[in-house]
Amino acid sequence: MAGGVSLDRVRFGPAGRPLSLKSKKLEDIPPYLKQLGLNAMEYEAVRRVNISEEKAVNFGNLAREYGILLSLHAPYALNLAASKEETYKGSLERLFRAAEAADWMGAYRVVFHPGYYRDLEPNVALRNVIERLGILVEKLVSKGIRTVLSPETTGKVKQVGSLEEVVEISRSIGVKYCIPTIDFAHIYARSRGERPLNVNDYLDILEYIEKELGREAVNPVHIHFSEIEFGEGGEVRHHPIGSGYGPDFTPLAKVLVETGYSAVIISESPLLEEDALKMKKSLQEIAPK
Repeated sequence: MAGGVSLDRVRFGPAGRPLSLKSKKLEDIPPYLKQLGLNAMEYEAVRRVNISEEKAVNFGNLAREYGILLSLHAPYALNLAASKEETYKGSLERLFRAAEAADWMGAYRVVFHPGYYRDLEPNVALRNVIERLGILVEKLVSKGIRTVLSPETTGKVKQVGSLEEVVEISRSIGVKYCIPTIDFAHIYARSRGERPLNVNDYLDILEYIEKELGREAVNPVHIHFSEIEFGEGGEVRHHPIGSGYGPDFTPLAKVLVETGYSAVIISESPLLEEDALKMKKSLQEIAPK
């Protein structure tokens, strides 16, 4: 792996509307992010997809004008592993609507939580997710929707979404249509603080994804980051960068500088854009002048 990341190969932005932006207008977000020095944003449709095609297209055009790379987070109310037909079919419809809206705005990834084990064995739940995503991909292709689906590593031990599972989902569907989102806070919480702890842990995770899925899956790698509180069941709540909860962003910044991996880093901290800027500054301080 060639070393030396250029700072334009790592983008930073918030998960949702910047907290410091007083305006409630969607069209004011891209120029404000550029003014702050940020160049990515994850549009949050986590409750429901509630944007018209016209608004989505206009927002996407503005984002491109101001150099903001968009992703979209699908509703939390998804369970593609569910045994009940009503549940998984409703989940597929919500994920389809999210992908459709993302395509309208030109978002490059649709991030989603795959589902829950519930009363299923993990391998059965995983198989259900893969089979149902295959159905969805066929529908998306038939409609000409190009946005890549992005199963996220999840923070609770009862959720489908270990690192290995999101890689297997993407391998089974194919990286043309499906590439993981790596939420390092969730990996940390799910492992109850065992990883990632250092440069080697971060590097192992990124190299594992590249080895299993190819360079396309880490070019760029879509990352969520914050610090996180965890309990016996995994994730409890997100915390700001520097809170002391972990994981530490600095080793990841070192890996990105030393390896040349490209990345889009979305701040899911309670401080959103403030911590996106803090992470950007940390990378800049490590990068060779």
